[in-house]
Amino acid sequence: MHSGSIRTGYTSHMAAHETEIKSSTSIVPCFLFVELVLMAGTVILSYHFEYTDTFPVHTQGFFCYDSTLSKPYPGPESTSRAPPRLLYPLITVLPIIMILLGEVISVLTHPHWKSREKVIACGDCCFFNPLLRRVVRILGLFSFGLFCTVIFAGAVQTVTGNQTPHFLSVCRPNYTALGCVSHIQYVSTPHACTGDPVLIAEARKAFPSKPAALGAYSAVYTMMYVTLVLRIKGSRLVKPSLCFAILSPSWLLSLLRVAEYRNHWRDVLAGTIIGSAIAVFLVTSVLNNFGSSSGSRPEELEKPLQDPQLNPVPPLPPPPTREKAMALRPLMSLDPPPCLVPVTPDVLIPSNCMTSQV
Repeated sequence: MHSGSIRTGYTSHMAAHETEIKSSTSIVPCFLFVELVLMAGTVILSYHFEYTDTFPVHTQGFFCYDSTLSKPYPGPESTSRAPPRLLYPLITVLPIIMILLGEVISVLTHPHWKSREKVIACGDCCFFNPLLRRVVRILGLFSFGLFCTVIFAGAVQTVTGNQTPHFLSVCRPNYTALGCVSHIQYVSTPHACTGDPVLIAEARKAFPSKPAALGAYSAVYTMMYVTLVLRIKGSRLVKPSLCFAILSPSWLLSLLRVAEYRNHWRDVLAGTIIGSAIAVFLVTSVLNNFGSSSGSRPEELEKPLQDPQLNPVPPLPPPPTREKAMALRPLMSLDPPPCLVPVTPDVLIPSNCMTSQV
């Protein structure tokens, strides 16, 4: 009878812990009037950088017969080995699928997962599930970082106006009219090019490489999610293999951009650094390494609940009395007390012997 009541109390305590609800009146207004506004602003700004001429690109000059800018024109982006129809789905869809699978696996394999997040009640009608909140937070920040990467890379391209390796092939300058007689002569005339203006404007957006930045951001964000969230027991090679598989398309994309004369190696390196830095900042500073919003550590949450009736704490021993302490005091001394051994009638020398006999 007593054990049944203990088990019933323990079960009710566990159920109360799992169904804990936190009330909040600011989550919906903050989401509608702050986060959605910022997200819409980043989308609109990235659209203007990517598909319009709202921000004119800086017109940078070039040296006559510059060999670093005279590579053959590789064709439009659609003819590349990594075309946009393959690149952008790989950057966006693959991380989303991996994050969704990771969250579902975490729910199914961790019994104390619900203790990491709380159900948020906004009023009497809106209840936000912990899994839904976490997925929206992770994927929403991932989308926000993608648009921020586009904005940052586009802004740097607009300000610098660095040329691609095939710039002179699409520029088609008239060296005779420009008076080019040596390789060290610098041409700064805005109307020095006679080629297609659209291709020329695209050839002035080389630094940093936007595809390399997006690929690095997506790969690093997903790799950090796999490393910090997924817990695979019994194998030490699964996580490194997944991370290398995620990073490999990004590295291959960077090599293709250089091999096809679409970007210089420094453009690809700068894009990789920018995308990786944005991903690391969002994961570590904003998401706190994909931890819970309450700030509690997983080690503390995964400890099983202990009932004081099932696991009684043993009583502490009573303190020793004064008589026992005085009785044990001589036995606890390391060195015996010194005694006096008479050597001569007039000299007494201290010694460590236990007895003194003449």
